[in-house]
Amino acid sequence: MARPLHALPLIAGLLCSLASAQPPASPLPALPAAAAHYQLNPRLPTLWIIGASAVRNGHDTGNDGQWGWGNPIVACFDRSRINVINFALGGTSTRTYRSLGLWQHALADMKSGDYLLIQFGSNDASPVNDLARARGTLPGNGDETQEIDNLRTKQHEVVHTFGWYLRQFIAEARERGAVCEIVLSPDPKNVWKDGRVVRSSNFTGWARAAAAQERAGFVDATSLIADAYDAAGQAEVTRTYFPEGETEHTDWSGAILNARRIAEGIRDQAHCDLVNYLVPVLPVDLPLPSGRAR
Repeated sequence: MARPLHALPLIAGLLCSLASAQPPASPLPALPAAAAHYQLNPRLPTLWIIGASAVRNGHDTGNDGQWGWGNPIVACFDRSRINVINFALGGTSTRTYRSLGLWQHALADMKSGDYLLIQFGSNDASPVNDLARARGTLPGNGDETQEIDNLRTKQHEVVHTFGWYLRQFIAEARERGAVCEIVLSPDPKNVWKDGRVVRSSNFTGWARAAAAQERAGFVDATSLIADAYDAAGQAEVTRTYFPEGETEHTDWSGAILNARRIAEGIRDQAHCDLVNYLVPVLPVDLPLPSGRAR
């Protein structure tokens, strides 16, 4: 007569013990107070938008009359078919968006079939190491590095180029299953020379090169928006699209214009099926969600 296999429960118990002994996943870092809170419909793909104050200004409430284009661009997509999450944070660079933990949170919720829209630039031109924000990156799209003892965080840090950080966003999003990533050049400021808006050629070129190296999409938001400003003229742009005395951050009307121009640029990305989620007619005007219009 066969003997009962008393060893099987012991083996099963041992396997369960080994499984439970695996180290737990590292907890996500606490987010800055102004970071966005969101809810996702898990049945839908998600468009993740990351960037700085040109995308999401302050708490995204318009209390100071300043708005980023990430708020109105949500209306450019069919939200019954796609989640649109504006997870940008004002004041960040490509470097500090990572070091503050924002990118880690986005990656944790990113899934196969999602999309990524990236815009950084102006804050990357800040000092690499200082007591204020220590947020600057090295110029270019190469693999150069600079080791620092961060005066603000008191941590040793290896700082990379602007383009390197962009390429990391793209590569890591793909590892999570993202199917299309689009890099945007920075929005132009309300700064004029000889009757035309000044364009930022350096960051536009580096953003374009990083996108090309990773075979990602690229939208020249700088030119698309600047061309619209040029057509309107300096007086109209200053009066309509920027709060009084402001040259960098748009008001509600300016945010809508920038969102519309960026959506038009996305529509030209024939390789990326994110275009299929755009509404047929892009909004020209939208109700003010809160706060002040300018």
